[in-house]
Amino acid sequence: MDLAYIPSPSTGVIHLGPLPLRGYAFCIIIGVFVAVWYGNKRWLARGGKAGTVADIAVWAVPFGLVGGRLYHVITDYQLYFSEGENWVDAFKIWEGGLGIWGAIALGAVGAWIGCRRRGIPLPAYADAIAPGIAFAQAIGRWGNWFNQELYGKETDLPWAVKITEGVNREAGLYHPTFLYESLWCIGVALLVIWADRRFTLGHGRAFALYVAAYCTGRGWIEYMRVDEAHHVLGLRLNVWTSIIVFALAVAYIVISSRRRPGREEIVEPAAADLTKSTSKAAGDGDGSSDSDGGSGEAEGSGGAESAEAATDAGPTDTEPAEAAQKDADAESAGKS
Repeated sequence: MDLAYIPSPSTGVIHLGPLPLRGYAFCIIIGVFVAVWYGNKRWLARGGKAGTVADIAVWAVPFGLVGGRLYHVITDYQLYFSEGENWVDAFKIWEGGLGIWGAIALGAVGAWIGCRRRGIPLPAYADAIAPGIAFAQAIGRWGNWFNQELYGKETDLPWAVKITEGVNREAGLYHPTFLYESLWCIGVALLVIWADRRFTLGHGRAFALYVAAYCTGRGWIEYMRVDEAHHVLGLRLNVWTSIIVFALAVAYIVISSRRRPGREEIVEPAAADLTKSTSKAAGDGDGSSDSDGGSGEAEGSGGAESAEAATDAGPTDTEPAEAAQKDADAESAGKS
């Protein structure tokens, strides 16, 4: 008898009248919101303007969704284009199926377009949003829980996920690989945040660290999964993808550190110009106050000198009167 396990939702969709609210889509939406919110905080800390991350996300997110879906459909084409399958299902993104590799690749293209329009270096933007993307993945993986997909081998561990009978799945208790990846992504985000503060990562190295760390976890988690996948030399396709992308990310960190050490001083020229203008205006205001103060001091000094002169002139003005009084006294004495 199984005493402990993680139950699966009885349904992945809740109907609010005629409007269906799907758990998978809801998790993705929350993940995007968290990524943009936290990315904006990091962008401001780097000297950028508020709202820039969201403006560029308007380009990056749609590109990322299309890229993620394309990667899934291409690598699992048999699910949509084999005999007896309906190719229209390839467009039903709410039923699950987003490949992170395609999402990052095409999402980067969208981000590049948005950055170019605002004159922002893409590597600096990528560094700012890297932890947020990892947090978004951690949240998005719970969409697989709603769809009862992406689980591992059978297990009797107390944190096993209970899967019910359905299309292309058998009822039983399995490793919750979606949960493993969710927790791993949280760890990746915290690692990037710590490393960025400790080593002052720049020029895209924080993003490359996120990619390398994620690939490390995805490799062993992918090995546990039992869903259908293409194999190359005995390994699942996504395991090979993790190995290759990991190597590329590490190579970028090493080469970038040698060619462009340190971090960008200015990440958004418009924000830097605004800061300079504000500082200059404040400096001009201080200069005017100093000038006014100097005039006041001059006026006060002049007043003091005038008063001192008047005081000195006082006794001099009374000398003729005293002389006249002495002459009058002398004349009176002579008469008497």
